[in-house]
Amino acid sequence: QAQLAESGGGLVQAGGSLRLSCAASGRTGDIYVMGWFRQAPGKEREFVASVSVKGTGATYEESVKGRFTISMDNARNAVYLQMIRLKPEDTAVYYCAAATESTRTYDIWGQGTQVTVSS
Repeated sequence: QAQLAESGGGLVQAGGSLRLSCAASGRTGDIYVMGWFRQAPGKEREFVASVSVKGTGATYEESVKGRFTISMDNARNAVYLQMIRLKPEDTAVYYCAAATESTRTYDIWGQGTQVTVSS
């Protein structure tokens, strides 16, 4: 089983930027898609972005298009989420997730990293 560890969260003012990182370790050979999700207080966890481990096929939740960019670094077994023009409504715990070939679902999750955007 692979493990995921996020980093890079923090407190930023509206309009600012943050870059989240997610490092994968362990048995990563079965992973074919990496994604970012977020959960705001009192809300359901929602999809933010995903990309194949080949770095292709990036998809985004509508509200982050043009502001967030997901990218892969296979040499480091890492996925990143560059976030610009942050808004208070982006405040949430952000989770890295991996989907495996064997289950075709997001079945590996990181512990989450807090992103807080002040107005």
